[in-house]
Amino acid sequence: MRQSEREIRDVSVKDQLVEEMKQAMKSRDEIALSTIRLVRAAVRNAEIEQGEDLDDDGVAEVIQREAKRRREAIEAYDKADRTDLADRERAELEILRRYLPEQLGEIEIAEIVRGIIAEVGAVGPKDKGKVMGLLMQRHRGRVDGKTANQVADTILQG
Repeated sequence: MRQSEREIRDVSVKDQLVEEMKQAMKSRDEIALSTIRLVRAAVRNAEIEQGEDLDDDGVAEVIQREAKRRREAIEAYDKADRTDLADRERAELEILRRYLPEQLGEIEIAEIVRGIIAEVGAVGPKDKGKVMGLLMQRHRGRVDGKTANQVADTILQG
């Protein structure tokens, strides 16, 4: 479920995770069930670490981290020719994407990066930190850091 759909229903991400975990149990969807349990555990750990309950933005950050771990694992398993494990990670990543806002593509990221470059007066690769800082601050959760980094590098170099 995309964030906009969730807002219409006015249900928190944590509540949505609980409901979908119940549905996964009923339908005996082991991959969805284990993925949602791992996310809920990661959210609980983050709450303990911070000493307070996470809001939807905080939960989205945890889910974003989990999604990043899955992408990295997929890459590693593909390199090791372990398609069985990579396929499981892909299935888990698809489940995690339900809870994340729509991700911006390279073209949208490039447009935003160009705007930030003009705004801060960046002239070369040494200014990448300024550009990336603003980009990630303004579009947290909607921008993949690795992709944004590559796009910013390309534009700033030339």
